[in-house]
Amino acid sequence: MTPRRSRGRRLVLVAVAAVALVLAACSEVKNNGQNSLEPKGPKAQQIYDLFVPILIIAIVVGIAITVATVFVALKFRYKKGVNENPKQVHGNTRLEIGWTVLPALLLAIIAVPTVATIFDLAENPGPSALQVTVEGKQWWWEFRYPDAKVVTADELIIPTGRDVYLKLTACNGSGATKTCNVIHSFWVPELAGKQDAIPGQPNHLRFTPEATGTFIGRCAEYCGLQHAHMEIRVIVQTATDFGRWQARQEASRTEPASDVAAAGAAIFQRQACAGCHTVRGTSATGTVGPDLTDFGGRETIGAGLLENNSRNLADWIRDAPELKPGTAMPSFHDLTDRDVQAIVAYLESLQ
Repeated sequence: MTPRRSRGRRLVLVAVAAVALVLAACSEVKNNGQNSLEPKGPKAQQIYDLFVPILIIAIVVGIAITVATVFVALKFRYKKGVNENPKQVHGNTRLEIGWTVLPALLLAIIAVPTVATIFDLAENPGPSALQVTVEGKQWWWEFRYPDAKVVTADELIIPTGRDVYLKLTACNGSGATKTCNVIHSFWVPELAGKQDAIPGQPNHLRFTPEATGTFIGRCAEYCGLQHAHMEIRVIVQTATDFGRWQARQEASRTEPASDVAAAGAAIFQRQACAGCHTVRGTSATGTVGPDLTDFGGRETIGAGLLENNSRNLADWIRDAPELKPGTAMPSFHDLTDRDVQAIVAYLESLQ
């Protein structure tokens, strides 16, 4: 193969790759719930309104630099019979001042609205807001509603049209009992910006959902083996539905409705599950794993890893580490299929 033909083939491959990248960038993923370009609340809209003009400025600057680079490369390219070294001249004072002042002005133009937006997003909306403490763990999220004494996991239930003020932390307890995790980052792009959950340094995030629905988020700070499987589901309900959900969570637990579920509750206690998990209103008061009080009403298992259905739940009970390596939950290979189905019935009754 001649050098010219080889060069032509490489150019074709580069062109094909460039076209593929452009087409991938232009493709639209419907209803993925993680699109910051489709804001579903005023705070997310503020971020979008800030992003667009900065993007335009960045595109203009990028085009200008690219054009200047191509122009210089062509104008001063190597020419046969011409001295390789360009003419050496002293620095152009006006040009140097210009390329120092202009970027500084651009940065100032960007900085002013950016800083104003950051302060506005961090402002405490006051006692009328729904207060929620969010604790990042490996690899799931705990949500505590201090006013209602309600705790849940992985799914943040909130009402539409009301300010929500999150306290983000990676620590639990205080004094000698205080335990801390690694750094996590809470990000639900359609509702709000990204905010880190840092051990020993509580941060806050404020947003107001305008429409009901389920909004998907992720941990945006690498936190270990199962970082990719640390999903956040923000479920926005009407104020009436949210009130009903909260009332159910505050109510005392009732006895299991069926004999199978009752048998599952006994096995749950016997297998020391109650030492790791809490089910409010029962003797299960563990704090190592997620609170399971409303588990039957959740949409997923393992922080978004699996759909919450009987088959997946049975597989999770038998061997969670196989499905999510690194999880603190042990395997229960000694359980019979009947035992597993009884525990499934019990957990599905918790709503």
